[in-house]
Amino acid sequence: MLYDGAIRTLERALPGFSHDDPAEANMMVHNNLQRAQEIIRELNYSLNMDQGGECALTLRRLYDYFDRRLWESNVRKHRDGVDEVIRHLTVLRDAWAAMLHKDELEPIQPSEDAVAALATA
Repeated sequence: MLYDGAIRTLERALPGFSHDDPAEANMMVHNNLQRAQEIIRELNYSLNMDQGGECALTLRRLYDYFDRRLWESNVRKHRDGVDEVIRHLTVLRDAWAAMLHKDELEPIQPSEDAVAALATA
């Protein structure tokens, strides 16, 4: 899942913020934040804005915000934005996982329209 990949990549960047060697710290932070931004941009580009409605619009705004926060953290070499994005991505990942798990446990009930369409077929 892309959320897991983004979270793992961001967690790999965290030690760089306190690394003693500035060159290695910058490389660790920069490379991992760049990779996480690529994942977040892919999530953003994959949104179906025509059919996604308010959900897609909200996710687009969140992904844009995450991208800005990671860019700021990378430029300023402050981890606050990384910690914030990890928290938000974790919530999103867990919400999707719970929804998918719930669908596995509960049989999908057809809508009344679907039942009526089948009855007339």
